[in-house]
Formats: sequence, C-alpha cells, structure tokens
Amino acid sequence: MTQSHAIVLGAGSWGTALAQLLASNGHAVTLWMRDATQAAGINATRENAQYLPDAALHDGIIATAAAPDFSSANFCLSVIPAQHTRAQLEKFAHIIPDGLPIILCSKGIEISTLDFMNEVLSEVVPNAARFVLSGPSFARDVVKGLPTAVTLAGDDLDAANRLAPLIQGPAFRPYTTDDMIGAEVGGAVKNVLAIACGMLLGMGLGQSAHAALIARGFAEMNRLGAALGAQAETLSGLCGLGDLVLTCSSTQSRNMSCGMRLGKGESLDAILSSRNSVTEGVATAPALVKLAEKEGVDLPICIAVNRVLSGEITPGGAMAELLSRPLKREAD
Repeated sequence: MTQSHAIVLGAGSWGTALAQLLASNGHAVTLWMRDATQAAGINATRENAQYLPDAALHDGIIATAAAPDFSSANFCLSVIPAQHTRAQLEKFAHIIPDGLPIILCSKGIEISTLDFMNEVLSEVVPNAARFVLSGPSFARDVVKGLPTAVTLAGDDLDAANRLAPLIQGPAFRPYTTDDMIGAEVGGAVKNVLAIACGMLLGMGLGQSAHAALIARGFAEMNRLGAALGAQAETLSGLCGLGDLVLTCSSTQSRNMSCGMRLGKGESLDAILSSRNSVTEGVATAPALVKLAEKEGVDLPICIAVNRVLSGEITPGGAMAELLSRPLKREAD
C-alpha cells in the first residue's frame, strides 16, 4: 500500500504531538513552522526542545520552514494559533489543491471578524474540504500514547467517517459528527471558562465553587451554541463537556494555569511574557463577548473573565459580582 502524506501546519506542542501520532500511524509527515532554526533542530535531534522537550520524535516527521508540497498531501492539519490562522492560510492558498481535506485543530474566534476557524478557512481556501478536530486532549498525553478520545467534525459526515481512520491510533479515538459549529463553540468557550476556574482556585475559593463554575459555564456554552445552531448532543460530548472538564481541571491547561496565576495576584503581562506558547483563551475572550452581544446571549462568566483580562476589574471583584447576581431558575 502506498504511504500517505500528511502536512501539519504549526509546530507548537499540539502540532508536534499530532505529527507524532500521524507518523506513528505510518504516514509520512511534513511538520511546517515559520522558524528555520527550529526546523533544523527538530530534524537534527528528533526533539522539539522548545515545546515538547524529552519526547523522542518519529523518524517519519520531516520539519521544514519552506512552503510544504500540498499537491502530494492526502490531508493537512492546521494547528496554527487561531489569531494567525487566516494570515498563514492566505500565504498558502494558491498552492493548496481543490478538495484537499484540511483539519482545523486550533480553538478560538478571530477577533477582527468574530469568525470561527472553519469560517476563516471557507473564506480563504473555499475549495478545501473542511473538518474540525476538538476534544479533551493534552499534547503530552497524546505524544506518550495515552488513551485519548476526540471529535472529528465535518459538513460531510461520510467524508469525516473516511478521514477518521487516517488519524486514529492505538490509543487515539476520533468520533465523528457533522456539527462543525458545535465542535468550534465547545473548543473556544472552554478556554475562557478555564481561565475563570483557574482564578477561582488561585484565590483559594474551594472545590465546591469550582464544580459550580464548571456547571454554570457549561450552561453558557449551551446558550451560545443554541443561538449559533449547534447541536446539543455535540456540546454534551467530547468537544463540549469533555473538553470543558479537562481544561478546567488541570494545570496542564495553559488557560487554567493562567487563571490560577491571575487569582494569586500576578499581572497578565507578566504571565504571558513568561510563556513561549499561546494562551488561546486570552485572545478568545473579547471576541466571545462581542459575538455573544451580537447574538443576544448572556454569558456572565465569560464577560467577567474578559473584564479581568482587560484590567477593568480584579479576579476578586469579578467573583463578588458573579455571586451577587439575582437568583433565577437554573434552566434559564
């Protein structure tokens, strides 16, 4: 059987872990990044020292900073941070062949347009076959081969079902759906809620409050999803509730750890300057609030997070305001 070729755009921790998964599955993998020095280092040492140190990378991964050969690829994974996805895809659009499956693996909402990633792809590379990969998955778990289950969404469910076996691994299970907007809503909202949960724990407010915040945050996710046409069963699954629970419950989450440091009194600038990777929830929060306002959806927790990130209010002040909101029926 002819070996298939996969392109992974973005060599952060998640992109590298996905490249490792695909190479371990027998695909020839081109791992693209902007930094030629980083690419040379990966090829020489078989390690992404900047983002996934100590993970021995498969020989089937070839790192490059040159434009990938999309014409030879069977499919592509875009793992570029959400706020940079449009600009990078625009650079490659003229060499991406019609019908190439592109799986979007970044979670967020574009600030300038309020577009989700599948909408960005539709505008920039309209003839690509669009898919979204989302769910409870940490890069270190995947690169270690630990059991992981995710959602693979595409407008064409039959096409998603054909694509799923190509990314399946011995311990990596993709479940399919035709609800791309549901997958994207879950992935974007959970990052903002994880910052809220981190702040709460950083302030020492306890596990009871933590559980309540996850539950009320899930209600916000469902309200926005319903307004945008997402399926309730999608948000109750891996890419909604599953991803929310994971991201809001572990300091492996960049968003939750950011929130914890905010809750302990650190400034956002200090937190972000100490990191070499993107904390997607920080950029997503203002876009999410604007989108909710546009759709007439009330997201009090996400609004509170955005106010903290903008410096308008302290974490303690945000929690006090949330606790003083008028009582209402839980289903509302």
